[in-house]
Amino acid sequence: MSPREPRPRRARGAQESLGAVVLGFESIVVFLGGLVVYGLNALPAGIAPWWGIVGGVVLAVAMVAVSGLLRHRWAIIVGWVLQVILALGGILVPALAVVALIFGGMWAYATIKGAALDRQNARRAADPDLSNGE
Repeated sequence: MSPREPRPRRARGAQESLGAVVLGFESIVVFLGGLVVYGLNALPAGIAPWWGIVGGVVLAVAMVAVSGLLRHRWAIIVGWVLQVILALGGILVPALAVVALIFGGMWAYATIKGAALDRQNARRAADPDLSNGE
């Protein structure tokens, strides 16, 4: 028997690659933010503090899941929704608003500039005679 040839990897664009990196690192920070919400007992009265951990874990897992699906247009939109949810966490712990601002800026750069790079690379691939990508 001949050895199986590996399947070629799917080409990933800049938007997908940059977005996956941002969401991957952000998921770690969001999980730790959930621990902060729990440790500070920042949830309103009547809600058990351990829900802070649950919220952090759910948001972190959602970010990891979306980072693997960024080849779809809807996943980019879900990524924006996750950024808004994190920003709303700033109501409970103001430091989360700072985290949301930093990672939201990185997400905006990854999605907007990544899409521009992908368009530029597609133009270059379609017409290799272009000099300097113009």
